[in-house]
Amino acid sequence: MKQDNTYMARCLELARKGAGFVSPNPMVGCVIVYKNRIIGEGYHQKYGENHAEVNAINMVKNKRELEGATLYVNLEPCCHFGKTPPCCHLIVKVGISSVVIGSKDNSKKVNGLGIKYLQENNVKVKVDLLKKECLEVNKRFFTYHQKNRPYIILKWAETKDGFMDIFRKGKKKEINWISSENSKTLVHQWRAHEDAILVGRTTVENDNPKLTVREVKGINPVRVILDPNLKLGSDYNIFDNSSKTIIANLIVEEKKDNIFYLKFKEKDMILNLLNYLYQMEISSIIIEGGFKTITSFINNNYWDEARVIVGDKLFKNGLKSPVLNKKWISKDEIGQDTLLKYLND
Repeated sequence: MKQDNTYMARCLELARKGAGFVSPNPMVGCVIVYKNRIIGEGYHQKYGENHAEVNAINMVKNKRELEGATLYVNLEPCCHFGKTPPCCHLIVKVGISSVVIGSKDNSKKVNGLGIKYLQENNVKVKVDLLKKECLEVNKRFFTYHQKNRPYIILKWAETKDGFMDIFRKGKKKEINWISSENSKTLVHQWRAHEDAILVGRTTVENDNPKLTVREVKGINPVRVILDPNLKLGSDYNIFDNSSKTIIANLIVEEKKDNIFYLKFKEKDMILNLLNYLYQMEISSIIIEGGFKTITSFINNNYWDEARVIVGDKLFKNGLKSPVLNKKWISKDEIGQDTLLKYLND
């Protein structure tokens, strides 16, 4: 059992390498063992390309060793034709006799059918090894399929005395940094792991952010801006066409280059926007807006996780930070800053 856990832990380590590149697919790692020796391993590297099981099988030099080998994978192998052929078919074809699965796949196309196929073809199957860890690594994927919306992460920075900004009236329009350079790099890494990023109009006016991953290597998330009455001019960084940008509003529906204006009704605007993002196969979004935007998500209970960076500063006065009536689940130091994480159970 201990050795099984070690192999599954390696699957998870491999799976995380796909963060930011495989969505809307899940992150999957695979290890193949023959006579207590790893003979192949792989992970899903990019959406539309080979799945983890295929890459692991392709790595095996002596294909005869596959007969009688055990395959470890953190998520139930697929059994349907998509952008790639079913992994279950390949597993049976090469003669693997045993498969150990970290967690079932709850998507409609799989949902136990992969396990059933393997068992019907004389493959011994064991399920739910390191299940908690396997569910965690694909929390975006599971939330997307269970709740029919993206996994929602709230993020903001605040001072030690609980302010997220100075009062801006009459002040110069620029980013008012609270956190350190280390935290800035980490935030850009977070962005690279999510499909989309959202802010409100006021944040754009005050900070003129680019909302990109320029501090790290990765893919820029889709930018989503809440601008109900289209008050933003076209000279802000978000209109630079460097990445797809959605302007959620109440007035027009049109496309200009890489800018998509989407018209929603004022009632349930956020819910309807989340439904639209779901249809676009956006499986996760990070909310980096100001007090009003973040609080609207909190009040509607549209959030799964919150990350609050507490900087080493005191404002004594200014715009108060949003309030979560929950206890943080983890506390970490990032240089001179403190990161508090919350979960919405």
